[in-house]
Amino acid sequence: MPHDSEFTHWHEPAGHKKAGFGEFKKQPTPYDSFMESEGIPVFRDIGISKVQNLPLFPWKRMGGRGHYIQLYGTETKWGCYVVEVPAGGALNVEKHIYEEIFLVVEGRGTTEVWQEGDTKKHVFEWQAGSMFSIPMNACHRLVNATSGGALLLAGTTAPNVLNMINNVQAVFENPFVFRDRFDGAEDFFKAKDDIEPDPVRGLAMRRTNFIPDAVNCELPLDNRRSVGARRVEPFMTNNQFYFWIGQHEHGRYSKGHAHTSAAILICLKGKGYTYSWPERTGVTPWKDGHADEVRRLDYEPVGIVTAAPGGARWFHQHFSAGKDPLRLAAWFGPHNPGRDPGAPGEKHTDYTAIDINQGGTAIPYWMEDPFLRTEYATLLAQNGVENRMDPQWYEKPADADTKKTVV
Repeated sequence: MPHDSEFTHWHEPAGHKKAGFGEFKKQPTPYDSFMESEGIPVFRDIGISKVQNLPLFPWKRMGGRGHYIQLYGTETKWGCYVVEVPAGGALNVEKHIYEEIFLVVEGRGTTEVWQEGDTKKHVFEWQAGSMFSIPMNACHRLVNATSGGALLLAGTTAPNVLNMINNVQAVFENPFVFRDRFDGAEDFFKAKDDIEPDPVRGLAMRRTNFIPDAVNCELPLDNRRSVGARRVEPFMTNNQFYFWIGQHEHGRYSKGHAHTSAAILICLKGKGYTYSWPERTGVTPWKDGHADEVRRLDYEPVGIVTAAPGGARWFHQHFSAGKDPLRLAAWFGPHNPGRDPGAPGEKHTDYTAIDINQGGTAIPYWMEDPFLRTEYATLLAQNGVENRMDPQWYEKPADADTKKTVV
């Protein structure tokens, strides 16, 4: 691996000195180098108010225009980009041994999917708000059905695969056919609405490879992040790529909670904002003089924000600011809670949904920084939105200091 250095020969340190430079620059990963070779920019930040604002550049390999996205905290964990399908045209045929999911931001069109050697293509239609997954290493092509541009947001496990294999040809020209990912069933891309408990935490899960309208589809009641919150975990094409779709009611906001980097939040409906701050600064950063370490991003459809911008664990809290419910999709890549450290079968708790005083990382409203409640009430009044946060939620319960058993 090449390094920037004035030295050409390594020498052992003299006496009690330590080896090495002490400070160094992070080296590009194979995926970083791959993105650089693609000839389009990489957007790096905590988020953007809406991805429609990203400038698009000619993308030779894809046959359209695009922009890579690598929000802080997602480096090496999973990849993201936006791509425009040409008006009345199509992107180039692709196949690759990494997973890929799509959210349609704008436009209408179709996707063609087939296995190498197959004579029949599976074709399904999509529109703004649709979500679907491309099966591993299946040939596919995105076609624009309109005279205007079609814009799609993609999430992939390309960094995981490229950083491990470090060979672009092996990723894009691999002949293996994953029949367990795409069996050719006639209803493979037919939307399915059945709900079952996910095998890790028992939360609502839907096995489907296509969601016609993620913006308005029914979501089961969840109540974990806020009262009335709804949520479902789609499970697509036997992927490891983990994501969910959730919604907070208007005039309410979620509890702050902490976990490590990987997740980004995508605004599907409504408008809102997210605060993020390092866990080490505590649960009341404004009150304790750490306001300068808090990051805020305001967004609307289709805005994106990283939940934990990088390093250690971060608190983050999501606020519904408009008259409509705030619907968010959270993309984690292959980093779902079932992948937390520990031996198989080791007992874990759903700590991000359990209050701090009960052994989790969620900040109950009565423990949060008073700044948040005051600012939220002021903002809702300015926007003409009813404040539906019950004052009793900010009162400390009588049994708050008694740690409860989590089952």
